[in-house]
Amino acid sequence: MNKITSFLLLVFLSASCTSSNSNSDGDDDEDKIPLVAPVEVAPIKIGSQWGYIDKTGKIIINPRFDRAGSFHEGLAMIVLGRKWGYIDKSGKIVIKPQFEEAWDFQEGLANIKLDGKWGYIDKTGKIVIKPQFEEVWLFQEGLANIKLDGKWGYVDKTGEIAIKPQFEEAWWFQEGLARILLGDKWGYIDKTGEIAIKPQFDDAQWFQEGLAGIRLGEKWGYINKTGEMVINPQFDGALWFQEGLAMIRLGRKCGYIDKIGNIVIEPQFDDARSFYEGLAKIQLDDKYGYIDKNGKIAAKPQFDWAWNFQEGLAVIKLGGKFGYIDKNGKIAIKPQFEEAGSFN
Repeated sequence: MNKITSFLLLVFLSASCTSSNSNSDGDDDEDKIPLVAPVEVAPIKIGSQWGYIDKTGKIIINPRFDRAGSFHEGLAMIVLGRKWGYIDKSGKIVIKPQFEEAWDFQEGLANIKLDGKWGYIDKTGKIVIKPQFEEVWLFQEGLANIKLDGKWGYVDKTGEIAIKPQFEEAWWFQEGLARILLGDKWGYIDKTGEIAIKPQFDDAQWFQEGLAGIRLGEKWGYINKTGEMVINPQFDGALWFQEGLAMIRLGRKCGYIDKIGNIVIEPQFDDARSFYEGLAKIQLDDKYGYIDKNGKIAAKPQFDWAWNFQEGLAVIKLGGKFGYIDKNGKIAIKPQFEEAGSFN
């Protein structure tokens, strides 16, 4: 399932199998700390077990899982033994661990693996699309990309084939278009499966904020949804637009451009990522920090590893342990965890 990358940088996840809405096994009262109201929580690892904390650093769900992911649409995937299931924010198991692999809920469904095949369940744990696919991805804009007999296509939420498997690769729909690989060239299709932008690129990204990064030869540029080149290929690396800016690489240094291709933050960083909540992760001399949209250092590069801001906090690694900082670069939750994920 090569499309799905895991967090820390987490990855994923019978016909006769029926689902379970809850399970009392291993769900003792002492294993959970009841929430009085919905809060943002994050998965953390203490020793060999995963649990959850709130934004003050307080343990909300005691560490007892072999693996745990962030919450999406109210549920989080967890592993007990070698089986995947789901919990709610009270720590209650709402879908019994029974799957070989699983992934997050999106648009009401989650992809799960049984007997080596992928299908989909709803939030009650009921199988709504029988496991039958070699690989799958999440539902987005009503469709999910699936692999069948070595080719990629798309299904709708009833499990009906919406776009016949025919592509060497196919990614999710975003802003009405999906990137696909035909032969050795990338292009884009619409939701009817019609070619919207002819396969002609050596690599391509999804559309975001109206533009998509594409590569011709060794250089990256950007196109609009008609396929028109709006920023000529000239960069040695590039990411999608996020919050109005896109990271680009010239030579060995990273900076940022605006939507007309003007460099607004000079290439000067050894590595850099997209902006989230107004800040972007950057790397200088093997240490990670954050900049604002003016290119000003918001958090001094000092961390051994760092991730994007979410719900006002970002995961960082310092001295071999994971913790969280706020947008001023101050430690909000002391580094103390073996691993940690984003708040949701």
